[in-house]
Amino acid sequence: MNGKKKRVYRFDEGNATMRNLLGGKGANLSEMVKMGLPVPPGFVITTEVSLEYYDLGKKMPEGLWEDIEANMRVLEASVGRKFGDAKQPLLVSVRSGARFSMPGMMDTILNLGINDDIVEGLVELMGEKRSAMDAYRRFLQIFGNVAMGMESSEFEKILDEQKINAGVVLDHELGPEDLVELVNKYKELIIEVTGKPFPSDPWTQLREAVIAVFESWNNQRAMDYRNYRGIPHDLGTGVNIQAMVFGNTGQNSGTGVLFTRNPATGENYIYGEYLPNAQGEDVVAGVRTPYPVSQLGESHPVIYEKLMGLAKQLETHYRDVQDVEFTVEQERLYLLQTRGAQRTAAAAVKTAVDMVVEGLITKKESIQRVEPDQLSMLFVPRFDDDDRKRAVSEGELIAVGTPASPGAATGLAVFDPNRAAEAGMRGESVILVRAETTPDDINGILQSVGILTSRGGTTSHAAVVTRGLGKPCIVGTEEIKFARDGSFFGSRGQVIKEGDEISIDGATGEVFKKHITTVAPNLDELNEARQLLSWADEFRTLGVWANADTESDAKRALSMGAEGIGLCRTEHMFLGPERVAVVQRMLLNAAEAENWQSAHGEVDLLSISDSLPEDLPLGVATYYEALGELEKLQVKDFTDILNIMGDRPVIIRLLDAPLHEFLPRYEELVRKSTELKMSNPNDEELQETERLLELLEQSREANPMLGHRGCRLGISFPSVYRMQVKAIMTACCELQLKGQSVQPEIMIPLTSHVNEMVILRERLTKVAKTIQDERGVGVRYKFGTMIEVPRAALTADKLASESDFFSFGTNDLTQTTFGYSRDDAEGKFLRAYIEDGVLPEDPFLTLDAEGVGSLIQIAVEKGRKVKPDLEVGICGEHGGDPASIDFCHRTGLNYVSSSPFRVPVARLAAAQAALRDDK
Repeated sequence: MNGKKKRVYRFDEGNATMRNLLGGKGANLSEMVKMGLPVPPGFVITTEVSLEYYDLGKKMPEGLWEDIEANMRVLEASVGRKFGDAKQPLLVSVRSGARFSMPGMMDTILNLGINDDIVEGLVELMGEKRSAMDAYRRFLQIFGNVAMGMESSEFEKILDEQKINAGVVLDHELGPEDLVELVNKYKELIIEVTGKPFPSDPWTQLREAVIAVFESWNNQRAMDYRNYRGIPHDLGTGVNIQAMVFGNTGQNSGTGVLFTRNPATGENYIYGEYLPNAQGEDVVAGVRTPYPVSQLGESHPVIYEKLMGLAKQLETHYRDVQDVEFTVEQERLYLLQTRGAQRTAAAAVKTAVDMVVEGLITKKESIQRVEPDQLSMLFVPRFDDDDRKRAVSEGELIAVGTPASPGAATGLAVFDPNRAAEAGMRGESVILVRAETTPDDINGILQSVGILTSRGGTTSHAAVVTRGLGKPCIVGTEEIKFARDGSFFGSRGQVIKEGDEISIDGATGEVFKKHITTVAPNLDELNEARQLLSWADEFRTLGVWANADTESDAKRALSMGAEGIGLCRTEHMFLGPERVAVVQRMLLNAAEAENWQSAHGEVDLLSISDSLPEDLPLGVATYYEALGELEKLQVKDFTDILNIMGDRPVIIRLLDAPLHEFLPRYEELVRKSTELKMSNPNDEELQETERLLELLEQSREANPMLGHRGCRLGISFPSVYRMQVKAIMTACCELQLKGQSVQPEIMIPLTSHVNEMVILRERLTKVAKTIQDERGVGVRYKFGTMIEVPRAALTADKLASESDFFSFGTNDLTQTTFGYSRDDAEGKFLRAYIEDGVLPEDPFLTLDAEGVGSLIQIAVEKGRKVKPDLEVGICGEHGGDPASIDFCHRTGLNYVSSSPFRVPVARLAAAQAALRDDK
């Protein structure tokens, strides 16, 4: 080698540990050869070479072609046939293979090495003309598409016309002369579209195919898929060159795909499909609807038993569910690929738990086998039973296909992936409906809520991709018939046009016309998930709490395994027509009341709910009456939540939202005022509308996020915070008097200076003490602050002297650190920043460890220097993001708090973070 880096590895030179260098496909083929399994021989061009190709400006590296030629000679010797030879021809497949599985996202070329002369030798080799010509026409179509940039639909159109002329329905029913004619038409099409003939020299074909696979690493669908799955763009792809075996040589041949366990449910039985007289692309592309793999046991029992044994051998060897591609050529079995199976969330969890019970893997391995985000997919909606029965009885069930990926969805039927992508980007719920999907449809698939196809099986492209994405999918819905112009489809006498609403159930295969109500499942229904999460709880050290604003939220959080409430947003309790009206009444008189109080001293806020001094001005009295009504409502709100949570911590954030959020929209008030002036200018409603309009004008701010909100509001309008703390302590005292334990934590939002905490804590501690003294009850509670601005983080040592806990509001902290307004950024430039590589990811979804994270680390360090036992957590959306949770674990936070449905995700992610830390 003279020190030259090895660029090409034969399958017998590699193994499964070389995934980074050989790609997943190449590494697994090498491993199977090492195991002595029946794998057609071949070799792999390393992933490093594809990156070198791009570094050289898309040029093949010097010496690579000579390496390929040398390995082709070895391949020829191993199979006893010669590449480019007309008498004993060797045909090869050229396939991509990245480190991470990217099913269908990159390109493959089969039957390479064929031309007009070689096809005659192939006839002799196969023993009949039809199979040889079928291989030829397949090669022309896939090479024209992948290597010459033509659209597959151009070939499909000619193929459909040929079948009509021949009076047949399926591809494999075409006779040898039909295929000869089809091959000639394909060659003419290539010249017509590209202006040049397809390269008849096999070596030229091979060179162009290798380059095409290199190029496919950066095709649009591959980049979209990597962006969606968070796969880096700098890994490159291997190129696998392998001797062809032919499943299209008659009824004693065929091809199939199997999973060693059911990839939709995780049940422990072989699950797969088989097509006789076909090649692998027919199964994956969904061109023909295949048979269950068990049918192979009826037609070829010896081959079937051998296949079953090899499948279980692979699962035991890899200690994971395998997705295996196989071909039978003239009753001889070959394995073409194995990889870890894409599976639904339910299947991933079940197999992870079952394999522990079976002794294949440990608890720790089980925890690391499931992606945390997959757990959120367990809570995919299902149709409400009663609504579904109604739809069936009313004739709205219009088709039943093969269930491929569970979940229920309702959306507008869209027949084109580009239109689906555009509608999805606009926020519309769409269901992509196609005859079958191809990898080029990925943009539409990603933006759709569900997928429905009329052809294909459970191992087709649509099925595999949607299972990985957690989207509902139905395939092989053959009773759906598309119009020739593609403008509608019909089924059971119903016509569905693009834009009509449909509903699909990916668990049952049912397709309904119109909308059906969906419901979310409960974790109690998922025994394997509960078992996995109980194991996760054994290993994690990070607490997992939930954000909950209502009694139902708190119940849901507990059912998901939350250990406390990390954020109860009291402003959400003020929403709803009846409560908003009370808040508006309070706000209309707030300025007068606060001014009066400054001049005359405080009204006894601790008795405002019972009686008010008779000599109060009307506006002041109205203010305190409204405040009293809100207090009663808040007492009930807090009682309900604290009662549900018992002795678990409940962090209650005092009012944070700007006051204008409780007022009607300006445009609505102007319209209403104008209408009232015209219809009844003396009406009292007009006077109140005018007062609201004036108040809204006064409270409008250029940047409300940085304006009069949070603790600033509490200092300006002290009565509001006093009322809230009174309500909290009243609820706590009443519950404790009934024997119920409580653990409230009162959070002051948006502090930026320690003096804000000093003022508010002093005021509010007095309120808390008075309520406890009156009722003779001692409540164990904490005062803390929400850190949402950089200054608070940088002066955390001072804030810690006045705080019992810190909670990082990472949504606002991200906004104030980046200087982004989230609403404006997401609508104007944030997406472009991510797509163009300005930002590695959306900082509102995954915590910016370098910037925002540094502020959190500073605050934790400074705060705990003052109070070593300071409780610290986060309560923004990042509390349910696995990467952000890993950061929180490493930073030493006590807990993360997320939405209730993300609690299982957080529990598993926290355990995985702890296990990584152990390593």
